[in-house]
Amino acid sequence: MEVLVNKFINFLEKDRHLSLNTLQSYRRDIEQYITYLEEMKIKDISKTRKATVIAYLLHLKKMERATSTISRNLASIRSFYQYLTKIKIKENDPTADLESPKVEKKLPQILSTKEVELLLEQPKCVDLKGYRDKAMLELLYATGIRVSELISLNMEDVNLDMSFIKCSKGSRERIIPIGSIAIQAIQEYIEKARDMLVHEKSQEALFVNVNGGRLTRQGFWKIIKQYKNQAKISKDITPHTLRHSFAAHLLENGADLRSIQEMLGHSDISSTQIYAQIAKNKIKDIYKKTHPRA
Repeated sequence: MEVLVNKFINFLEKDRHLSLNTLQSYRRDIEQYITYLEEMKIKDISKTRKATVIAYLLHLKKMERATSTISRNLASIRSFYQYLTKIKIKENDPTADLESPKVEKKLPQILSTKEVELLLEQPKCVDLKGYRDKAMLELLYATGIRVSELISLNMEDVNLDMSFIKCSKGSRERIIPIGSIAIQAIQEYIEKARDMLVHEKSQEALFVNVNGGRLTRQGFWKIIKQYKNQAKISKDITPHTLRHSFAAHLLENGADLRSIQEMLGHSDISSTQIYAQIAKNKIKDIYKKTHPRA
């Protein structure tokens, strides 16, 4: 079964151009399912049935796994079975008519404009790291790009003269405008810090670590946690918090959902509509606090 898993992950990588994190998530979910099958003495996946999958989902529930985790596991297993039917290993997909557990959508954590300002004020341009971190945080909030996109940026993806950056994913590409404050922060980082951080002239990455290599997601996570603590912000902050705040603040100030969808790179507007719900909740809170008969 290990060979089949490797072939499936290879298929996802080449056919769907999924990110490394997503591929690892698929692999982890499917390997856990196969471990369960082996514990149940099932060595041939072609012999599994709908009842097998249901038993596994119940097993996850018994282990007190979150509904969202169970739903994601089912999605991964479903994709695996679809692949197996495609390559004729399995005659039919036992997950075909299985419904995913309903997951309550949690609204993302949003920083207020004052909290964003506090966070962006933390990096001090007194050393190389300060210039770099200031540029990264300003760029994240200015564009709403994902952290994975931020650390994937190359020098050629940034056009400061024309005030935009270019984000690419597979064959898809989007152009995102950047404001004057972010432009200035990036310019200062490039002129006063990047060349001294980079050890190899061939390095294409815009943002690099102290060793001159491309910054990692884990590295950025440590950076944002450090500045969150310095700013004394009590809210939980994740690498996506500035992205969510960017979208919510745009909507609050009159931007339309379609424009926000395009800037965020959402393929489906339903992913963007969650910010409209945040805006509605904020209006309700204001009403309750200010209306004399609320």
